[in-house]
Formats: sequence, structure tokens, C-alpha cells
Amino acid sequence: MENNYHVPVMLQPCIDGLNIKPDGVYVDVTFGGGGHSKEILKHLGPKGTLIAFDQDPDAQANIPADDRFVFIDQNFGFLKNNLRLKGFKQVDGILADLGVSSHQFDVPQRGFSIRFNADLDMRMDPNGKLTAAEVLNTYSEDKLHKLFGIYGEVKNAKSLARAIVTARLEKSFTDIDSFKTAISEYIPRGKENKYLAQVFQALRIEVNAEIQVLEDFLQQAADVLKPGGHLVVMSYHSLEDRPVKNFMAKGKFQGEVEKDFFGNQQKPFKVITRKAIIASDEEIAQNNRARSAKLRIAEKI
Repeated sequence: MENNYHVPVMLQPCIDGLNIKPDGVYVDVTFGGGGHSKEILKHLGPKGTLIAFDQDPDAQANIPADDRFVFIDQNFGFLKNNLRLKGFKQVDGILADLGVSSHQFDVPQRGFSIRFNADLDMRMDPNGKLTAAEVLNTYSEDKLHKLFGIYGEVKNAKSLARAIVTARLEKSFTDIDSFKTAISEYIPRGKENKYLAQVFQALRIEVNAEIQVLEDFLQQAADVLKPGGHLVVMSYHSLEDRPVKNFMAKGKFQGEVEKDFFGNQQKPFKVITRKAIIASDEEIAQNNRARSAKLRIAEKI
């Protein structure tokens, strides 16, 4: 089987969800291995356009040789401004496949994976200032407690934070193995991989400001989509799925839908998927990354 980096999750539901018009303008804000983008291009005619975003330089190796394709090497949190710089005020559809690409997990030096020893990095944009090492070595105990509790849903987040602050008094954290050794007595026996995955998820979300970027993106997507245009978002954990679900349904991340003087709901989207679409058993058997994926689709009102 191909590397998962080149196997896009829920490919057909994503393409169906975009409702592609041959001469339309579409955006893939998480280009990565290019799997979704290449399929979108197959559905576009000669006058169609696909714009793709990715801040990871490694993704540029996958850019297709196609005149209808525009690549923007930026974080999708800056969607609106970058589209305008390229001359696009409105688009017909936007696809976001959130989370870390399998390629980023598989390259040891990126520091995303618990499988390899490497520097504590975890930056999706190698030019970003904050690294996982800086988070572990400089954040207060209280800040680390909240970070692991909220972003990692780690059950012993408080004691983990205290252990990190105590361990760094002797020696700063620089690599994954030294970090794992320092917190080893706090890792539940028999659940090592799950626990470390939660801890690493929390660090990655913090380093890349993933939740803030996602919220910024969703608000801008509402601005740049044409009426009738589709927003298709695939998430891999509840921290991502919750804001996507709320914003699609209510036009905001918390609270109830706002209404005008006459009681009409004020929101940018109509939800197409009442329940999130999940991958089939067959797809999960072929591509384990699809196991936790949830796909939601909304239409711009």
C-alpha cells in the first residue's frame, strides 16, 4: 500500500461535499501530500482554479504541474488576505483536512512522533518561533497543567506539570527521549502509547496555536465563500470538531445563535451534515488515520 501521506482520508465524501463546478474556484487549505488537491483538479474544467495552502516546505515537493493550480506557502489562518493578494475575493468551495500529515509523523527530525528520538520541535512551520522544548522549559506549572488538561485531556495533568517543572531544574529538556524518561513514572502502565499521544497532541496544538488558527480560518471562510459555496472540514479529535460543529450550526463558537429583531437566525451557514460523516470499516482497515476522522459539510447562506 502507498504511504498514508499519499492516501487522502474520505476522498470521495470530500469531493462530493465540495459540489464542484467545472469552472469554479476552490481552496484546499491543507495541501500536505496533495491527494485531495489532485482529485479536485480531475473534476475541474480548463477554466477552473484550485488554490492550495501549506506552511510546511516539505509539501512543496507534491505540487502538481498544472496551470489551474495556485500554491500559497502560508498558514491557512491567513486565508482571506492571501486570497486577496492573488486576486480572489470569493470562492466556490473550501476543503480543510485538519491535523498532522502522516509525512510529518514519519520524519523523525520534525519531533511530532513518540516513535523516534529527536529534538523537541513540533513546528508545522519550521520558521515559527515557539518549539515544544521552549514550552516545556519555560511555561509555568499552572500553564502546563492547563495545557495538558485542556489540549491533551490528560487525567493526571497537574502531577505531570509538577514533574516537568521539577525535572527541568536539573537539566533543560532538549529531546524526546529525555522528556519521556523524566515523566516515565507518571505514564500509566499498559497505556503508554495513548498517554504519550495525548501529551504530544497538547504540545503540538500549543506550539502551532492550532485552535486559534482554526477559529480564525472558519470566520474567514464565511467571508470568502460565495452564497451556495460549500465548506468541507475534516477533524481528528473533539477539540477540533467542536468549534467546527458550533460555527457551522450557529456562526459562533459558544452560546446560542444570534437573532435579528424579527427573530430570524443570523448565521453564515446552513448545515448539510446533521451528523458527522465517518470513514467506512474498509477504509479504516486500509488507512488507520481514517479511524478518528469526522467530516462536516456546510453551505454558505
